[in-house]
Amino acid sequence: MMKKTILSLLLAAACIGRAWAGDEPPTVESNKNLIDLVQSHADYVWTLVAAALVFFMQAGCALVESGVTRAKNAVNIMMKNLRDFSMGSLAFWAIGFGLMFGASSTGWFGTSGFFLSDFKVGGDPWVLAFWMFQVVFCATAATIVSGAMAERTKFVGYLIYSVVLSAIIYPVFGSWAWGSLLNGGGWLEGLGFIDFAGSTVVHSVGGWAALAGAIVLGPRLGKYTKSGKIKPILGHSMPLAALGVFILWLGWFGFNPGSTTAANKDIAMIFVNTNLAAAAGAVLAMATSWIKFGKPEVGMSLNGALAGLVAITAPCASVTPLSAVIIGAAGGVIVVLSVLFFDKIKVDDPVGAISVHGVCGAWGTLAAGIFNIGGTSAKIIGVQLLGIGACFLWVFPMAFVMFKLIDKTVGLRVSPEEELEGLDVTEHGGNAYPDFEVYAYGSMGSGGGSAVPAALNPAGQVDLEPVEQS
Repeated sequence: MMKKTILSLLLAAACIGRAWAGDEPPTVESNKNLIDLVQSHADYVWTLVAAALVFFMQAGCALVESGVTRAKNAVNIMMKNLRDFSMGSLAFWAIGFGLMFGASSTGWFGTSGFFLSDFKVGGDPWVLAFWMFQVVFCATAATIVSGAMAERTKFVGYLIYSVVLSAIIYPVFGSWAWGSLLNGGGWLEGLGFIDFAGSTVVHSVGGWAALAGAIVLGPRLGKYTKSGKIKPILGHSMPLAALGVFILWLGWFGFNPGSTTAANKDIAMIFVNTNLAAAAGAVLAMATSWIKFGKPEVGMSLNGALAGLVAITAPCASVTPLSAVIIGAAGGVIVVLSVLFFDKIKVDDPVGAISVHGVCGAWGTLAAGIFNIGGTSAKIIGVQLLGIGACFLWVFPMAFVMFKLIDKTVGLRVSPEEELEGLDVTEHGGNAYPDFEVYAYGSMGSGGGSAVPAALNPAGQVDLEPVEQS
């Protein structure tokens, strides 16, 4: 038996030796080809992992928006976030991706690649990985609007908005700034516009659309009294909101480093810059709220972290870690002042989305020019300001007209009676917390829960008076 085993091993070794002897000896070129193949596969894996992290940000947005609004609207929030991604994916696949990254002779929008027609069976599958990474960015822009329009928007009207933004509004501006990442070439990027991961392309697009939606809708019942007093409308779960922010922070490690679409050493600095900016934003927003309100307000602190993340998104690959701290810290201060400003002019934004994404997105884009690691100039800053302005002038009027048309046709806002009862019941026939009594309009979010400040959008000192209904 032993002899047979030894003989078998010797025969196997002989066969392997003959196989090796028949192979071509390695060369510099063959080794390079193998290295390139490994790098290509690593790029695919990193890009798709990053896309999965960004997709998980949908859960973070849903939790933030749900936590800072009332329990009677929690189902509605979840449904809107689900529709943003599902319907947005189809709209981006059919139209948006082609407009954003298709071949372009004008620099204004693409004209090819609709329905992922650039992919051929047996061909290069990179377009599929790239599409997957880009569609989660598109969904993020759409979801930003949900929070600003929370608690009073008709579901059917919101569905129309979600499709239009994913198919047209977001992709057209995206083509101006990012078109050359695939087959296109935008006029704005041709001027040298810096927006590595989307402070303006993603966040300001969502923020300015949110501003238009909030203006057309008008404030929630009882938010502003006849005498002009600002009344906090209390969210039902700060733990949900806080968990959502932590999920978003995690997702941003896919958002910013993933924008390399390459598994290389460049992602190290992007990771560090992203984290430092978020941390600085949270600390400075806490300090600012402490000075303004006499207490370290949790909602503002959470929004400060998001403000830092949004602000660093454009410059994350082109600034030093010290600059990232400064950019994030400034974002933390700006977001508090911005939230108070919009409340003062009676633009009701339950989650502070306009301030976090629109305003801090603009700040981050400007900061990319000011703190550019390769040096700055009046020309660079001018191009950054041009991009910020172009984004607002494209998105806000388009979104405003869209919301007006929705309002005049299918309707944008629910009736006062439906708003008071809650959208979960009136729009979806459901209840997020069936085992607990959900109080109607007032100072409590759900049965047995304590009243909490209007998280992420306080108007001053905590006021526990019931909210007026007119």
